[in-house]
Amino acid sequence: MKVLAISGSLRAGSHNTSLLRAVAEVAPAGVEVELWDGLRDVPPYDQDADGVEPVPAAVASLREAVAGADAVLFATPEYNHSIPGVLKNALDWASRPHGAHSFTGKPVVVIGSSAGIFGAIWAQAELRKVLGAMGAHVLDLELPIAQAQEKLDADGDVIDEELRQKLADVLGALLAAAAAPELAAA
Repeated sequence: MKVLAISGSLRAGSHNTSLLRAVAEVAPAGVEVELWDGLRDVPPYDQDADGVEPVPAAVASLREAVAGADAVLFATPEYNHSIPGVLKNALDWASRPHGAHSFTGKPVVVIGSSAGIFGAIWAQAELRKVLGAMGAHVLDLELPIAQAQEKLDADGDVIDEELRQKLADVLGALLAAAAAPELAAA
């Protein structure tokens, strides 16, 4: 089973990217968690370029990565109570062609972290809304990680065992949804 992990942050020391790496560490045998790192290269969405082939290389990479995954896990920071513009932009590209793209029916989970006390809760809600509108099978899970800097060490490794277990639980729920596609269609 393959899970695509997408961080909404471009920052080199991103807590959200670190969380996705931690998910890969807790993944059971036989599960590959692939961190997609092409977000920075996705050009601004342009409806005039929609449907024009070839699509930009970063867009093709994202679409192929999603199509090749059994499920997708997002970790997003919160910018102005919403998702980062670069992440929304990438999803605008990935949601094309409408109704026949690789996110349609794909099981997805959204987690998020912040340095503050809310754990990117609003950004997670916004991202779930966007993914649902795209036709993804969005699992009804929340994992707001507040004050993330206290749960990670200087190298970005998760040092909070309770958080490590929660990440494993989220991955387990995502894997269960991916293993039962009939539930995703319901």
